[in-house]
Amino acid sequence: MKKTSSTDDATKPDRKTVERNRRIHMKGLCFKLGSLIPDLHHFKPSRDMVSQQDKIDYATRYITQLRERIEKLKRRKEQVAGSLGNSSNMGIGSSLPIVDLRDLGSSIEVIWISGLQKNFMYEVTCILQEAGAEVVSSSFYPVGDKIFHPIHAQAKISRIGVETSRVWQRLKELKN
Repeated sequence: MKKTSSTDDATKPDRKTVERNRRIHMKGLCFKLGSLIPDLHHFKPSRDMVSQQDKIDYATRYITQLRERIEKLKRRKEQVAGSLGNSSNMGIGSSLPIVDLRDLGSSIEVIWISGLQKNFMYEVTCILQEAGAEVVSSSFYPVGDKIFHPIHAQAKISRIGVETSRVWQRLKELKN
């Protein structure tokens, strides 16, 4: 039989301490995960008790939704890139500009595809501002003989929002 010295026992943490440290570490990781997931911030510990299992379940669903959205956006990007690449071969250049509008709640996204001859960005920005939106970001990407303009705008007053139907109508008028 092997005998252990008392110094080995003193430096080695007991099982209770190891388990307590593991639980504290896991609790910290769960808290950090909960702070990274939207919609979990509004829960107050005193009013709404959310178990760690519920937080992990919600985080799992949220991550799955994000993956699906990423795949959907990748497919859409490929479709747009394909249509831009094919449009010069099919003679679609005469139908420019092309406009797409997405209502994202308190913000909107406008995709404006134009030719190299005329820049409509000032007019598009004015239309958005008149509808109660503030342009957050705008850029352009030349692709062949076309220019791709993604524009992101946010409602100046989030309670009121942006009148997207009016924006859509004005953009179609500008396009024609």
